Amino acid sequence: MSRISDAFNNKKAFIPFITSGDPDVNTTIKAVKAMAEAGADIIELGIPFSDPTAEGPVIQKANIRALKNGITTDKVFDMVKEIRKDVKIPLVFMTYANVVFSYGTERFMKNSAEVGIDGIIIEEKEEFNSVSSRYGIDFISLIAPTSCGRIGMIAKEAEGFVYCVSSLGVTGTRSKITTDISKMVKSVKEAKDIPCAVGFGISTPEQAAEMAKYADGVIVGSAIVNKCAEYGENCISHIYDYVKSMKSVLK
Repeated sequence: MSRISDAFNNKKAFIPFITSGDPDVNTTIKAVKAMAEAGADIIELGIPFSDPTAEGPVIQKANIRALKNGITTDKVFDMVKEIRKDVKIPLVFMTYANVVFSYGTERFMKNSAEVGIDGIIIEEKEEFNSVSSRYGIDFISLIAPTSCGRIGMIAKEAEGFVYCVSSLGVTGTRSKITTDISKMVKSVKEAKDIPCAVGFGISTPEQAAEMAKYADGVIVGSAIVNKCAEYGENCISHIYDYVKSMKSVLK
């Protein structure tokens, strides 16, 4: 069993996301450490890209801010090295195919493994999962409300956990989640005994508690990235409090 799967053992996992380098690398390092201390079970690190098509306005703007501030893939690797001095929980990269291609797939996966990355989320799978598995990195599969007939097939090949996308469209907070998550999770579990975590649109403890009735974990991005935008370098205590409040409803 992988370290990522282990993070779901006997508990509901809380998985926060943050954009690397927004507002700056030092703040991201502090924020990741704070999230781990506040009870995060796995942390997703977004590697910024100039055309993040799957993201809503909050994370798009964070990508732009981070790139303007000079973030590069190499700087993200250095950042993870620094984070790994204190943070022991699984870390997952979330990025776009172009970022990996332009860096060089083999080099990207090798460096990821060397700095202590446990998993990777990229929408396109075929080109990457054979390389990631060579370096012991879980390739995390996404399923969406539109995946329907393909859920079983995706689940059979999944590693770490399955990322259940709760809403159609881009990332961002939602006032209401209408997708039948229990049906989605059931379809995955029928194909493979693997944890399922729900993301896209979750921002409040109430939503997290509701989703956790059906899934093994909850993923939150935009609500955290919003705090980076609102408070800048002073976001750490706000992020810590937020993660603690979200994790408390999952216990």
